[in-house]
Amino acid sequence: MQRLKRVFAIDIETCPDCGVTLRVIACIEDPLLIARILGHVQRRDEAAGAQARAPTAHQAGQLILV
Repeated sequence: MQRLKRVFAIDIETCPDCGVTLRVIACIEDPLLIARILGHVQRRDEAAGAQARAPTAHQAGQLILV
């Protein structure tokens, strides 16, 4: 935590939006585990992006608005 603050001027103990004190619950340093986590996040974001697209003309006729 102190390295981030010293090297990059990043204070991870304070919320940049509201200023409240934050608590670190984990520090992951294993490169293989980091790669797995980031891969999972990327797949999740890609799946969310695919769902966020506008429906095709064919799909639009099947939408049910509630």
